[in-house]
Amino acid sequence: MSEYATVQKSALKLKGIGAVSSGKKKKKKDKESKHLLEQVVTSQNDEEVKTKKAYIDKRTPAQIAFDKMQEKRQMERILNKASKTHKHRVEDFNRHLDTLTEHYDIPKVSWTK
Repeated sequence: MSEYATVQKSALKLKGIGAVSSGKKKKKKDKESKHLLEQVVTSQNDEEVKTKKAYIDKRTPAQIAFDKMQEKRQMERILNKASKTHKHRVEDFNRHLDTLTEHYDIPKVSWTK
């Protein structure tokens, strides 16, 4: 029993319960209106900066050429995929499977024969 002698025996004190309050309420500061004003001011400043400075491309000519070729290849892939219907894709896949050797077939496993 000596181990439990130091335990406090009182009711739980929970925050936010109306029955038990200290009598003081915290006043809410008008943070939202200040925040909105700051956003308006910063958005106006950003718009002024954007109008003054134009975007400067800092890529090398090789990087620009690489990006153009990537876009071109991507468009070719998209057009190639869009030109085939599902039926044509299935036919092409079946033709591909027909060309494979029997090495890729699933072997028959049976103990009876």
